[in-house]
Amino acid sequence: MKPKNALVFTTLLVLSIILLNGSHDETPIKKIIAPAINESYATMLIPAIDENGNGLATNLSVEIRAGSGRSLVDINGLFFWIDTQNSIRTAKDVAEKFTGIDTKNYDIIYSIVTDASAVEGPSAGAAIAIATIAALENKKLRHDVMITGTINADGSIGKVSDIAQKAIAAKNSNATLFLVPIDQSTQTISGYEKICKSYVVSELCSSQWKTTKVNVGKDAGIRVVEVKNIDGAISYMVVQ
Repeated sequence: MKPKNALVFTTLLVLSIILLNGSHDETPIKKIIAPAINESYATMLIPAIDENGNGLATNLSVEIRAGSGRSLVDINGLFFWIDTQNSIRTAKDVAEKFTGIDTKNYDIIYSIVTDASAVEGPSAGAAIAIATIAALENKKLRHDVMITGTINADGSIGKVSDIAQKAIAAKNSNATLFLVPIDQSTQTISGYEKICKSYVVSELCSSQWKTTKVNVGKDAGIRVVEVKNIDGAISYMVVQ
């Protein structure tokens, strides 16, 4: 290739790379590199459900080190379901958007320690996002506040199951505040109720389907607050 043609080719190649990198995202997120982070971490307790359907507390920690943008998961022998892995990916993306910090020069290490044999479901997503934000911003989290809820790409917190059992787990872990998704501070319980009527010489009983709304916080003995998104939740959880 002649020198002149080589120069034209090189110029066109550079312009193509610039255009491709600049046009793939219509609403680019402002990202910054945070050189002040050499190593930081955040820890919290999150409620979970074991294989027997009982609530228990799970230890979550998020550690950030200088690296190459990897997400590493230390599961300590647990069987880790794929939807929980997807929640970690979404939580990391939400944390980047919330903080404006580009994590390409860092490795983020997620560790979960529990007595249960499995951690399944995306219900830890909101907690993972908040812990990641705290680690990125080098802030401490309150240990008397716990949260349950899925995490969506826009930062909103989605509904989960077993709210009542998780509230009891939060209470048993000495938490004073339990954050739940919108419309989940009450739980509807349905089932058959035995109704009996006494007569002069006999008693007649029948079963009747009954639906009851239960106040989760009142039943568990803990203050429960509904939160819509990460912005609303993090103000309760970060040490001011």
